Amino acid sequence: MKYTVITGASSGIGYATALAFAERGKNLVLAARRADRLEELKREIAKINHNLDVIVKAVDLSVAENTHTFYDSLKNFELETWINNAGFGDFASVGEQNINKIKPMLHLNIEATTILSSLFVRDYENVEGTQLINVSSAAGYIMISNLVTYSATKFYVSAFTEGLAQELKSKGSKMKAKVLAPAVTETEFEQHSLDLDEFQYEGQVPKFHTSKEMAGFMLDLYDSDKIVGIVDESTYEFQLKNPIFPFREGSKKGSAVS
Repeated sequence: MKYTVITGASSGIGYATALAFAERGKNLVLAARRADRLEELKREIAKINHNLDVIVKAVDLSVAENTHTFYDSLKNFELETWINNAGFGDFASVGEQNINKIKPMLHLNIEATTILSSLFVRDYENVEGTQLINVSSAAGYIMISNLVTYSATKFYVSAFTEGLAQELKSKGSKMKAKVLAPAVTETEFEQHSLDLDEFQYEGQVPKFHTSKEMAGFMLDLYDSDKIVGIVDESTYEFQLKNPIFPFREGSKKGSAVS
């Protein structure tokens, strides 16, 4: 039995992606902080296919130690796909942002993504059919006012994942690494970023995708031989692309770069 791991699965894109992969008949490992929402998702998946094995893991991945514990807890499972979807943002200018809020954001968006990606690559790099998909953002390719720190974390995710994909390809590895870059999507992102009890997209946001639509784009990327799946912010069309950032191969001993 092979499993697809999805972090940040308790809501939004992660929740919808879990349902989409369940439709594909994939066994799942679902991780997020809210155990009750994960159990709810597990019940919804059972309605789709009660024969699937669904493992739920309640974990706060903004704590570095938890990323190692979480990964180690999966050592007895054969993994096929790993989707690093967990993350959050903060709407504020740099000088006014809440440091106590952005610290866990930095840990989750950057540190957890890097650690979990590295561990998965270490163990599965040469296993046929494996994929790593990291969820970035359209803001991971263009800086946005009052989202500068969040954008920077997503620039990291985009650059890290594109670079990893190129590195794997140059080594002839069997694993594929890909980056999904959504634009505004109807999730809990705005609510948490603005510290609101609720947020209604309809009537307040001119263009957005639903989480279900983004899950469909996730599957398009999964099925593709492209590395980047990105939403064009002007047209809101989903595009599958080759790497966007420049990449060069260094020597085996490394190359000095200033």
